[in-house]
Amino acid sequence: MRLLIALTYYRPHYSGLTIYAERLALALAERGHQVTVLTSRYDRSLPALEKLDGVQVRRLPVWFRISKGVIMPSMPLWAFRLIPQVDGVNLHVPQLDAAPLSLVAHLFRKPVVLTYHCDLRLPRGFIHSLANLASNLANHITARAADQIVTNTRDYAEHSSFLARYLPKVMAIPPPITVAEVRESDVAAFRQRFNLQPTDRVIGMAARLAAEKGVETLVEAMPLILNRYPTAKVLFVGQYQNVLGEEAYAAKLAPSIKQLGEHWQFVGILAPKDFAAFLRVAEVTALPSTNSTESYGMVQVESMICGTPVVASDLPGVRQPVLNSGMGKVIPVHDASALAQAIIEILEYPLNFRKDPKSILHQHDPRAIAARYEKIFEQLRSRSAHN
Repeated sequence: MRLLIALTYYRPHYSGLTIYAERLALALAERGHQVTVLTSRYDRSLPALEKLDGVQVRRLPVWFRISKGVIMPSMPLWAFRLIPQVDGVNLHVPQLDAAPLSLVAHLFRKPVVLTYHCDLRLPRGFIHSLANLASNLANHITARAADQIVTNTRDYAEHSSFLARYLPKVMAIPPPITVAEVRESDVAAFRQRFNLQPTDRVIGMAARLAAEKGVETLVEAMPLILNRYPTAKVLFVGQYQNVLGEEAYAAKLAPSIKQLGEHWQFVGILAPKDFAAFLRVAEVTALPSTNSTESYGMVQVESMICGTPVVASDLPGVRQPVLNSGMGKVIPVHDASALAQAIIEILEYPLNFRKDPKSILHQHDPRAIAARYEKIFEQLRSRSAHN
């Protein structure tokens, strides 16, 4: 099949949504499908057209931005060019352009699968309010035009004020997840690179430095953890500087993080092997997310695959990996004390939270996820042919 995948940001942009889309695109291409990704040229240094691991990526010029969204006036033109040539369209939202793309696909009777990653919640303010309104309108138009809606868990769908309106169309498919293979020498090299001592009790967090990730909850929990484990140390992996729209949040947290001194270390974005080594070095990882912009938290599954337990917020969807696997603890949102207690418990009794990761790995295998998307498109095409 010839498939078009559309989303606002694609690689090298770093977010859970882009990682999901990239893994899906690559897995579909490996299964023999012709995959085109239509996205923004958010950075002008990126090529407008390139082929990445068998996937053709077309980036459209950005005229201006509204909050975290981008405005691409050429998107409708490219929709009319590309959609008639494909057998199916996969739209990843939040995405302002999903609405016109879904309508063009409907016009040409092409099946549309909407992958709904999360609800959009922007900070208060006039511009952000306009962006929220525009995004919600686009999402509703897209959901009505879509033939199938995919989200990570039924738990999230039933608790989402948006998805709850479209439950008959919703199918729960877990996100595609891979973790690079590493040797003990790679783990040892990681420890040396970041000057980790044998006595350090390493707590991992992998995220953007963004308000919805609940970084402040871990910052507030650290003094309590240090009372029990004076050598505890947070390794924060991910973008922590110049995060779009999060400058004020970073500035607010900076003094508290500075007070933690050597007990908090930013390491930036890591290559896949280094990231896998990080997850094996960490004794526990934290996912203290705060709202429905987090629908699953792929990093916690990556952590579990590496044998590392997780503490996650009690949010729809986010709680499911821990509840299903038993590899960690679920805590109330914004509860620094509960987060500290859960981390301390895992550090003290790690064997209570270690399970066989093979079933988790199989459930999230990108090849298996791509096969499920493939089946959806085949069924939709067959249904269309008989109408």
